[in-house]
Amino acid sequence: MYAEGKYAMLICLQGMDTSGKDSLIREVFKDVNASGVVVRSFKVPTELELKHDFLWRHYIALPAKGEMGIFNRTHYENVLVTRVHPEYVFAENIPAVKSLEDLDAAFYENRMDRIKDFENHLAKNGTIILKFFLNISKEEQKNRLLRRLNLPNKNWKFSVDDLKERKLWNRYQFCYEDLLNRTSKENATWFIIPADDKASARIILAKILVNELEKYNFKAPTLSAKLVAQLDDFKMQLNKK
Repeated sequence: MYAEGKYAMLICLQGMDTSGKDSLIREVFKDVNASGVVVRSFKVPTELELKHDFLWRHYIALPAKGEMGIFNRTHYENVLVTRVHPEYVFAENIPAVKSLEDLDAAFYENRMDRIKDFENHLAKNGTIILKFFLNISKEEQKNRLLRRLNLPNKNWKFSVDDLKERKLWNRYQFCYEDLLNRTSKENATWFIIPADDKASARIILAKILVNELEKYNFKAPTLSAKLVAQLDDFKMQLNKK
């Protein structure tokens, strides 16, 4: 794919806190040539990002043709976190949004339509889009948060915000179910990965990735007949110096 330079691949990873996104990226992609892989993590939008539309920071981070881009959290945060915490949208300074009443179901349905248009545009221009939801249970999340507290070398990963967000579990589940149903399309399908067992989740995702890549039958580019006929001459020129 890198040598052909006709397609890009965008791998989108979403999941609740502790669902294993970081470690999955590390383990699944550790043997992929680093020159062809770009990983981007999306956190709270910066001041500059908030001065643009909600898709801008994702658009400028897209992989170029020949590259595999991994979004660790994605453009779907804009219909997930902002839906659970609608007050966050006020920071975007949208003229039509004057109060929480403006941030109703129709507002987020419109955003999802714009996301589908965005992905459709990418697909038509040669980006292979694979979206993975790492589906973790509430019980397993509790175990992983406790592990962060019990292991000194994992303490740094714990945040008090994890506990605050955990209290909103049911709201997040509703928002995930809605976005998965509304935005899984043929050219940008959602794959639901059972993620309570990290090893199994990594294997399932890796197999899906390989299966999707094989559909495209990528091959290294071949030289033109004119250049092939000149190869011996090129070798001779090099050996003279």
